[in-house]
Amino acid sequence: MSTDISAKDAAVGNLMTDLRQIIDEARIHVASTANYELTMMYWHIGERINRDVLGNERATYGKQIIATVSRQLQTWYGSKGFEERTIRRMVQFAQEFPDWQIVSPLVSKLSWTHFLTIMTLKDPLQREFYLTMAANERWSKRTLQSKIDGMLYERTALSSKPEDVVKQELANVRDNKVVSPDVVFRSPYFLEFTGLKGLYSEKDLEDSLVAHLEQFILELGNGFCFAERQKRMIIDGEDFYLDLLFYHRKLHRLIAIDLKLGRFKAQYKGQMELYLRWLEQNEMEPGEETPLGLLLCTEGSEEQIELLQLDKSGIKVAQYMTELPPRDILVQQIQKSLEVAKAKWGNERKEDEV
Repeated sequence: MSTDISAKDAAVGNLMTDLRQIIDEARIHVASTANYELTMMYWHIGERINRDVLGNERATYGKQIIATVSRQLQTWYGSKGFEERTIRRMVQFAQEFPDWQIVSPLVSKLSWTHFLTIMTLKDPLQREFYLTMAANERWSKRTLQSKIDGMLYERTALSSKPEDVVKQELANVRDNKVVSPDVVFRSPYFLEFTGLKGLYSEKDLEDSLVAHLEQFILELGNGFCFAERQKRMIIDGEDFYLDLLFYHRKLHRLIAIDLKLGRFKAQYKGQMELYLRWLEQNEMEPGEETPLGLLLCTEGSEEQIELLQLDKSGIKVAQYMTELPPRDILVQQIQKSLEVAKAKWGNERKEDEV
């Protein structure tokens, strides 16, 4: 008798588990569908007002039209969602994201609040970058805001490239789910979570990064997987040790990271090339791309880096900061570095054209 009751209880328990899963999945689908339809409705309303009413009319006339539209819609559908301020945002939404081919597939992955956050950005390439990455990596609204506040776009290697290159790279992410190293790597890296200040050793930095591994991976970016610390390599009977070894799921590559104090030095290139060739010969799995190296230094040496043509060797050099300066100074530093990098790209293009 007790066996039968236990079996029935188990069956009921299984039934309730299945029913709960059905309900939860349905609710998620309904919420996702509702978000998609709501955001697309906002885009269509904004696009229609822009196309049929505002056009090239005076700004004062536009304000009058938006106020009229808002009042009428609130009369028909209630005040929620059709306030004048919201209608203006719909118009802005359609103005700043006029390409239906880009917006439509992303709406199913992003909420209206994602778009509102991105619309605060002035640079179209910035907007396209955050729109693409937020959808590709499924960022929450909070994560999106933190990426913007942390100047992620400005810190990527991609941001220094010409506009057509940036657009093509982002199209590859959207359409083909292909991520390039220029999208993945950045400089500087913010490592203030280590708590290191003043004088410290490379070992202190390594210990702290491993102790705060989750935060370090978050700063490295989506797709990094920790593989090994102090990776031992025996070459010509001599032991060599790589500080940190990662694998990047989207690049399908091993990523060798070496930590350095002070400025980049030319001899670091040979050391990293040795590590990469050893990893290529001994650690690469079928289907993987060749390993990449990341040298993290407290300062760059731009002229040496340029002369050594490190990119051709699969080596990236990036600055890291364990202490962040005041935000206004930090912004100035990053903007200055970005301007220098863009100028360099512009000069290289002109030389290629000649």
